[in-house]
Amino acid sequence: MSAGPAARRVGIMGGTFDPIHTGHLILGESAWDQFSLDKVLFMPSGNPPHKKLREGRASNEQRVEMVRRAISGNDHFELSLEEMHDEGYTYTRQTLEKLTAANPGTKYFFIMGADSLLAFDTWRNPEIISRLCVLVAAVRDHLSDSALDDAIESARRKYGADIRKLTTPNIDISSSRIREWISQGKSCRYYLPDGVIDYIREQNIYRTSDGPA
Repeated sequence: MSAGPAARRVGIMGGTFDPIHTGHLILGESAWDQFSLDKVLFMPSGNPPHKKLREGRASNEQRVEMVRRAISGNDHFELSLEEMHDEGYTYTRQTLEKLTAANPGTKYFFIMGADSLLAFDTWRNPEIISRLCVLVAAVRDHLSDSALDDAIESARRKYGADIRKLTTPNIDISSSRIREWISQGKSCRYYLPDGVIDYIREQNIYRTSDGPA
């Protein structure tokens, strides 16, 4: 008896992407390579529960366009607007429930930073999230291997989670730091894709002083 078709393997990179930067792209590419994913969805959050106040930031439309420009040219990266809606705050559990119901032949890999894994107990319904996807935890320079291993073992024990460690070059840069640099007129070259830099200039996003992006 022949085996059925293998499940599609799809990564999910969620975030505010305000702005999307090179670190996000390296994370997605590394996950695609290490876990033999068919594609990686870049999924900007419309109203993330942990970031309700967004004054002085890029609009939803601007963040979507920055993601679109950043991933253009990579045929295994795809923009997903699954969480870009006006119905209120979106929780990871809700997104995964919708995706798995609509695509029963797909195995989802939810890519997160180590910091997010450390806070996993505070997420809405972590036990359901653990049932619906494989969790992929990326190593961060400021977190020891033993601390990450302890967090992985804790989530496995509490929630029966399937957690894989992502080995990837780490660019210790944050969107908040990039926004600060742009507001000060500092260069962000090589931290952001050229298309994103051009768009930020065109739209005058984050800027409070003149200077190079």
